[in-house]
Amino acid sequence: MKKGLITIIAIIVVVIVLYGWIKSAQNDFVKGEEAVESAWAQVENVYQRRADLIPNLVATVKGYAEHESSTLEAVVNARANATSMKIDAQDLSEEALAKYNKAQGELSSALGRLLMIQENYPDLKANENFRDLQVQLEGTENRITVERQKFNDTAKEYNTMIRKFPRNILASMFGFEKKPYFAAAEGAQNAPVVQF
Repeated sequence: MKKGLITIIAIIVVVIVLYGWIKSAQNDFVKGEEAVESAWAQVENVYQRRADLIPNLVATVKGYAEHESSTLEAVVNARANATSMKIDAQDLSEEALAKYNKAQGELSSALGRLLMIQENYPDLKANENFRDLQVQLEGTENRITVERQKFNDTAKEYNTMIRKFPRNILASMFGFEKKPYFAAAEGAQNAPVVQF
């Protein structure tokens, strides 16, 4: 009788410990996934801030550089393409993130060409609205870099958590999958050629 009772108590203790461990791991997975989704939302937030600055910048440039219509049009089209792209944080994939990153890179490139216009228009360069918008845009670009890094750090923590043994077994059982990272754009390792 005593052996049976001890066995039952031992089984109950093992079940309780196992339940506690599984519950803790599941909650950690959910917390990590939520952190990744929150970091992604902040990345989208700063990209949206940049997109919101662009119409004012284009309107300011348009007043000074009307015959630069192809550059202005390229910025407007790149903005439309970049803002139309939405990625659900729960369905982040390498392909979707690469496509999103490409659209944002095209917008960055178009903005770079737009900002170079100021060299040909001294009045534009001296315009206070243009200078203010340029400063805000530069600040936003810095925020984008910071938020992308935070996203990558958060995704790394999450990915590490779900890949460590023995939690990796539970993560796969509960459907928690690895999250992708932001990567540098193709060719970013090569310095641009500047010619005078």
